[in-house]
Amino acid sequence: MAGGLVGLILNKGIKDRYKKTIMQAISLSVILIGARSALNATDLLGVIVCMVIGSLLGEAMRIEDRIETLGAHVEKKFRRSAESNFSKGFVTASLVFCVGSMAIVGSLESGLAGSHETLFAKSLLDGITSVVFAATFGSGVIFSAVPVLIYQGSITLGASLLKPFLTAGVIAQMSGVGGLLIVAIGINMLRLTHIKVGNMLPAIFLPLIHFMATQVI
Repeated sequence: MAGGLVGLILNKGIKDRYKKTIMQAISLSVILIGARSALNATDLLGVIVCMVIGSLLGEAMRIEDRIETLGAHVEKKFRRSAESNFSKGFVTASLVFCVGSMAIVGSLESGLAGSHETLFAKSLLDGITSVVFAATFGSGVIFSAVPVLIYQGSITLGASLLKPFLTAGVIAQMSGVGGLLIVAIGINMLRLTHIKVGNMLPAIFLPLIHFMATQVI
């Protein structure tokens, strides 16, 4: 939220051509972060299966449409001026900040061991990124703090229940799938095409669900 507020203040002082170049640089950095995380996966076939099944589930549930609808609803409630990128900023920032290994691992460390260093590091990175996002997309970025709170908070609170199932292999697969989604977000930010990343979100949790199912059986 603090980074988003700083971005809004800087927004008026940054020329459009600088915003475009900065956003391209951030987009490429996002792709790099995603690619590095994706390489953590040890079972490539498993990643492919998770992506396919997860995308089908997400498409059936129309997750991205619902996220955009939520963004539009928040926009109507809080927007004070014409801002066409509000929903785009809300959706993009929410996905970037929630999808990734640091969100999962950091929340688990916080819930299990009371160690918050990873979350503090993540918050710093998110804060810096949100400055650029808010300067480009506007105030919608600030409201991405809500889904981040719900997502990371849920993992932290449920950490003790999930601990037996979150093995190194499961976390690696979840990070691998999440890394691919981050790459897709970076591609969207470059406007090369439009990938419905929101509809692919269920894929992240399929490695965990598969492992839990095998343990029960």
